[in-house]
Amino acid sequence: MIKVNFDIPLDFFHTAAPPLLGVDICTSSIKLVELGALPKNAGYVLERYAIEPLPKGAVQDGNIDKIEVVAAALQQGWKRLGSRIHNVALALPTAAVITKKISLPAGLSEEDMEYQVEAEANQYIPFALDEVNLDFQVLGAAAAGEEEVEVLLAASRKANIEDYVAVAQTAGLKAVVVDVESYAKERAFALVGEQLPNGMRDKCIAFFDVGATSLSLDILCNGQPVYNRDHQLGGDQLTQQIQDSFGLSREKAEAGKRGDGGLPASYAHDLLQPFVDNVAAEVTRALQFFYTSSQYTQVDYVVLSGGSAVLPGLDAAVAAATEVNTLVANPFAGMTVSNRLRPEILQRDAPALMTACGLALRRFDPS
Repeated sequence: MIKVNFDIPLDFFHTAAPPLLGVDICTSSIKLVELGALPKNAGYVLERYAIEPLPKGAVQDGNIDKIEVVAAALQQGWKRLGSRIHNVALALPTAAVITKKISLPAGLSEEDMEYQVEAEANQYIPFALDEVNLDFQVLGAAAAGEEEVEVLLAASRKANIEDYVAVAQTAGLKAVVVDVESYAKERAFALVGEQLPNGMRDKCIAFFDVGATSLSLDILCNGQPVYNRDHQLGGDQLTQQIQDSFGLSREKAEAGKRGDGGLPASYAHDLLQPFVDNVAAEVTRALQFFYTSSQYTQVDYVVLSGGSAVLPGLDAAVAAATEVNTLVANPFAGMTVSNRLRPEILQRDAPALMTACGLALRRFDPS
């Protein structure tokens, strides 16, 4: 750990003492997940989860613009969660973190490793090192041979981290881990991949997260990330159309979109179907762009996650447009689920909990 750069006792890679909650702060809501473990490493238990809506404008493009408002929502979500755990793992937006793989001589002491990483970081980080939080993890032997090790470096401006930490502190919680959103999602992707025939081995899987403001594509081949790209299409567009068309508040529009009822009969034909078709077309274009800009020519599965992944007919529309097997993500499908949770509600909410689930898994990370 490069102590000179860690005024805040947080890290990107190394886990803190359990237990902790995974807390995903995104544009439209805050998601909290608490996981437990079965005896003898027999699997995970989904103990609790909660989704607390956020007012529009409180978080924009990953930036927390209204700390007090977000903190109040987090505190309310934590109360509804019903957990006694105060330690939380948070995730910074991927765009707010600089990552770089570097090679260093093998056999360095921890102190020498820290010094070398700091020296290398100066080449890749466009800020003064006293303005950033810096962390690294040794990945293993480098491709060049056993005389070098591959090291993953991650850095983010302290101002980015401090806002997230301030939200947790104001809500009466303690941020003990700050992760990167893409890494958290990859842990949840692994859980979903295990549900496929023969897992993710020798497969290329496209994970599309249909979020509030963007459609994010992550492609993993043989379990390793090979591609990432964001597209400007999200569920908020449908929410806004519902508001404008039927004169509803944002809250009622969101509830109707989730399938809680209250929308006119014309909704399915006039708004839902065009939006579903638009998403399916954008997914198809995103895959075509991936094929033309990489060595790959096909994917084996499309997996949909995010709050809008469960829109009626979306998975079928994507499968028809892409001609690829498509499923909706549920990272908890292989877990024991607490009897305090309602399976039908969890099935609806699970695709939106990928990042929070990945953060909650930090509790069991031995690294």
